[in-house]
Amino acid sequence: MKERIIKRFEDEINALERELHMELPKEIQRARELGDLRENAEYQAAKERQTMVNARIAMLKRRVAEISMMNMDRIPHGKAGFGSTVTIREKDLEIVYQLVMPEDAEAEKGLISTSSPIGRAILNKVEGDEISVATPSGTRKFEILKLATIHDD
Repeated sequence: MKERIIKRFEDEINALERELHMELPKEIQRARELGDLRENAEYQAAKERQTMVNARIAMLKRRVAEISMMNMDRIPHGKAGFGSTVTIREKDLEIVYQLVMPEDAEAEKGLISTSSPIGRAILNKVEGDEISVATPSGTRKFEILKLATIHDD
């Protein structure tokens, strides 16, 4: 699991660095050739993109370093934690979630952050536990039907 996340981040870093060092300089050069840089929207857009790409690369590199140092043995066995897949029931609806890092969260795909309200409520729970989560639309109640930890994969 940890290796997959690191690989995905490194692939994104490589793609962003390619854009930063190969594509953006060409865009900036083309925009410069258009003349006055103070009123050159293409130039401003390329420079803003350059700043955003640099920031994203720095954030991803920090995250790779953090994940590399993560001690997988500290993730609980038999309890929900990072990487766990849980099946929960809310009323008559069953939902499957995987607990992931914030930048991997995509609720529509069943990937929820360990720092989200539902993710935090699920942490350290076991099959059969009931949880309540305060949301802007009111308190939601869930029962954990099934749990597979990162160690079970």
